[in-house]
Amino acid sequence: MDKQTIFQEMVTILMAYTKDVSLLDKATRETHILNDLKVNSARLVDFIIKCEDFFNVTIEDDEVGAIETIGDAVLLIERKLS
Repeated sequence: MDKQTIFQEMVTILMAYTKDVSLLDKATRETHILNDLKVNSARLVDFIIKCEDFFNVTIEDDEVGAIETIGDAVLLIERKLS
């Protein structure tokens, strides 16, 4: 799965956890999940769990702390899938 496909899936998954879904219309890999999308930390955990389920990977607790932007999540998933 390429980075662009993973990114698009991330945006789709984030729709369930972002208060203002219109913010995702202009999302980039640099979009900060907590600050730009206003996803709170509890919803971030839900997002991570959903990504684990969708991509069939395991994200370790110490890896979660490195996820700040959508791009961070994309790179982590891409690494897990390769």
